[in-house]
Amino acid sequence: MPNQKQIKNQIVIYKPRGGDIEVEVKLEKETIWLTLNQIAYLFGVQKAAISKHIKNIFTSGELNKNSTVSKMETVRMEGKRRIKRTLTYFNLDIIIAVGYRVNSFRATQFRIWATKVLRKYLLKGYVVNKKRLISSQDRFSRLQETIKLLEQKITHPLLVGQQKEILNFLSVYANTLTLLNEYDEEKIKKVKGTKAKFRLSYSKTKKLISQLKSKLIAKNEAGDIFGQEYKGKLDAIIKNIYQTFDRKKLYSTIEDKAANLLYFVIKDHPFVDGNKRIGAMLFVYFLEKSNYLYRKNGERKFNDNALTALCLLIAVSNPREKNKMIEITKNLIAE
Repeated sequence: MPNQKQIKNQIVIYKPRGGDIEVEVKLEKETIWLTLNQIAYLFGVQKAAISKHIKNIFTSGELNKNSTVSKMETVRMEGKRRIKRTLTYFNLDIIIAVGYRVNSFRATQFRIWATKVLRKYLLKGYVVNKKRLISSQDRFSRLQETIKLLEQKITHPLLVGQQKEILNFLSVYANTLTLLNEYDEEKIKKVKGTKAKFRLSYSKTKKLISQLKSKLIAKNEAGDIFGQEYKGKLDAIIKNIYQTFDRKKLYSTIEDKAANLLYFVIKDHPFVDGNKRIGAMLFVYFLEKSNYLYRKNGERKFNDNALTALCLLIAVSNPREKNKMIEITKNLIAE
């Protein structure tokens, strides 16, 4: 029995010209692999018939089972559950041998395509899935736009003295841009975000704001109007980051919730005075309660200067730049 091995993230889509089928093909150990169900679907015949042909191929000695069959672990999402299964895969030799017995035309089509894909795989070390490449190119363009935006904002009068922190933001994005420019799906890991479990409550935020106000007044850094809420505005913002559509959370990750919380408190002006300072405080509180405020080395992701610069950057941004501000914040949280 061959050793089990983890399926690597090397998947290409097979869709013959003029055909109505589409099959996800796995590449592993310099060949192509499909499951029994996929082979049946590829050639348009019953699974039982495919199974019978494979058995005959092994019985006749045409191919060796040990070198053409592999147990591989695959992971799929079923609802909210992450399910691991070990499936039996058959390599290209078996696929073609079966194909010639049941549908020689489709077998020939697949063999020609597979040969081209494998040649590309062997020469470059990986196969670029067209869909993934398009996604990467889109992200590359967005990053270029974001860097241009940061470069423009650095000269804004309200950001005088914050140039160092803006340059730090730029370095994070420039590094990401360089990595994408040298795109290699074996090395680049996209930030998917971490599922948010902590729930921020309106009553708790009111207490936190009251405590912050008392401290600032004691230091002569705030007046009586600090933290005075325009009726219902803060409550609406908190409800907004927990809203759902068709029973699905619109902001499901810590990065999503924290970035939107900071943006809306600063830009929607729910308070007569203190929007930036309150937004920064709630942002830090949310990350801390989500166990996401510190890096693995114990260092805070945002020092006071960096947080001040980020808040000012959001404050001076055009409402049309909202999505870019959110993405900047999310990337800095995940950095």
